[in-house]
Amino acid sequence: MKVSYNKLWKLLIDMNLNKTKLREMAQMSPNTMAKLGKNETISMDIILRICEVLKCDVGDIMETIPDEEDSNT
Repeated sequence: MKVSYNKLWKLLIDMNLNKTKLREMAQMSPNTMAKLGKNETISMDIILRICEVLKCDVGDIMETIPDEEDSNT
């Protein structure tokens, strides 16, 4: 399974926020922001912090995408 944070980026646009402001609000490191930008996994603690500051649910900021090899079975 892969993870996609495209919903997060759309939500930030809708809320008129940028990545730097989100990083400050959720007290994330620059490395964590880089992982988000590359659709890499991050800790659940950080995901929950993002949801708390944006007042949203986990499903509002991320989604899982099946690997191609998983869909062939």
